[in-house]
Amino acid sequence: MEEIVLKGAKIIDTLREEIYRGDVAISKGVISGIGDYRGKEEINLKGKYLLPGLMDAHVHLESSMVTPGQYARAVVPQGTTAVIADPHEIANVLGIEGIAYILSASTDLPLDIFIMLPSCVPATEFETSKVRLEAGDLEELIAHPQVIGLGEVMNFEGVIKGDPGILEKIILFKDGIIDGHAPGLSGENLKRYIQAGIGSDHECTTKEEGLEKLREGMTVMIREGSVSKNLKDLIPIVKDETYKKCLFCTDDRNPIDLLEEGHIDFLIKKAISLGLEPLRAVQLATINTARYFRLKDRGAIAPGYRADLVVASDLEDFKVGMVFKDGKLVAKEGKLLPPVREEKSPMVTKTFHAPSLKEKDFQIRKVPSKVIGIIPNEAVTRSLDERVRIENGFAVSDIERDILKIAVIERHKETGNIGLGFIKGLGLKEGALGTSIAHDSHNIVVAGTNDRDMLLAAQEIIRMQGGLVICSRERILGLLPLPVAGIMSDQDLSSVRKRLKGLHSIASSLGIGLKEPFMTLSFLTLAVIPELKITDKGLVDVTHSRLLT
Repeated sequence: MEEIVLKGAKIIDTLREEIYRGDVAISKGVISGIGDYRGKEEINLKGKYLLPGLMDAHVHLESSMVTPGQYARAVVPQGTTAVIADPHEIANVLGIEGIAYILSASTDLPLDIFIMLPSCVPATEFETSKVRLEAGDLEELIAHPQVIGLGEVMNFEGVIKGDPGILEKIILFKDGIIDGHAPGLSGENLKRYIQAGIGSDHECTTKEEGLEKLREGMTVMIREGSVSKNLKDLIPIVKDETYKKCLFCTDDRNPIDLLEEGHIDFLIKKAISLGLEPLRAVQLATINTARYFRLKDRGAIAPGYRADLVVASDLEDFKVGMVFKDGKLVAKEGKLLPPVREEKSPMVTKTFHAPSLKEKDFQIRKVPSKVIGIIPNEAVTRSLDERVRIENGFAVSDIERDILKIAVIERHKETGNIGLGFIKGLGLKEGALGTSIAHDSHNIVVAGTNDRDMLLAAQEIIRMQGGLVICSRERILGLLPLPVAGIMSDQDLSSVRKRLKGLHSIASSLGIGLKEPFMTLSFLTLAVIPELKITDKGLVDVTHSRLLT
């Protein structure tokens, strides 16, 4: 007699691409058989759908703003049983120690967190991060059982030009899995990038880009994050001849979206609503991901596969009823059942080392040659030719034209670096907002209508040892402390969501129409995505890989 039998299920067979009725027998956390079984424990699914545990092909856990344990509490009840995480956010702040914290905090959870070691810390030479990770540093962690490959290779220019540093890291993983990051890369440059051994890309934003990368042999991760929402545009690339090379990923998803929309279950629902056949949508979230990452015992319901299973009442609405991890019921009706062990090392707090700031630090005498143009719901920006307003010899914010000052303040090494420039498209009418989540080096970024409020926002972030803040007329209107490496909270996800929603409401009252004002701000420092970005060293022309100031 089997240990556990799930009876009367509509089994979604991702291997044979069919749905059929049967019982699933489980022994020692593994599926032992499918058919007609009796068990010591029997659970009657009464014709509900049974599918493999869902997998996120590429995610930065840190973007959830909570620790791995709190992240698991959110996503496991939604059907996610494994994620492929690239911890390069915390690695830019704490290096190997940051990765070690994620590995330690990821153990003994009802969620498997596999790690792709960060390939680009720092992401570019145009910013200041706390540390620099070389191939020798990564080699120390290759043998760790949670480590399965090399994370997104953002330095595509270095790969194409044969930079020894990045090529040395790629060689370390020459027989393994190497993820890519190549927004807009095409033609011969794309071919050279792929020839280096890079197998995937999650930065496609158009059907044409996705199809070209599929033709060249890449696996395309279809992303639906909190800012970068590409699923609608990329669903047309999922065809009979291409679907096995397509996966689902979230990349960056904040607490509000995780709790109110969902995780990979939300991507499945949205894909089905856009016309993707339900079984195929499930494949993109399960077996396809398992195969790409060579996780041979996952992604399917068959003898010998791990009993990571999801029960759903229907596929269109995709409401998850139960989740099994290694054969144990770990979530039911949206609630995680086992307690989550929390671990926070003292070394991941008190990570700010910045000099005292003054109002004059935010003054701009030299007029920038370009203005950063925000594109809603995208990490890419435009490089705009805009005249900025001049008062008393200084360049200042122009509220009427929505051209606002932005500053990036180095916070790791007390260099005193402050990059100054202007952005268009934020919509702020008064005050300032700031965040210490600033991809990828996570310096302090503030934007505002006046220097005093920008100063206050930056000072408050340093006082909190990381976080989000909005102020106006020299008063703090709202804040969210993020003391774990300056990018994550030590509170539960529901509390973080509540405070984040409050900040969004305040931002809206001050004129900001963007759905994700803080995450939008955090991507304005990402100097590996075109066209124009800003770091602590100044404006970066990403398209031509050069500093403008």
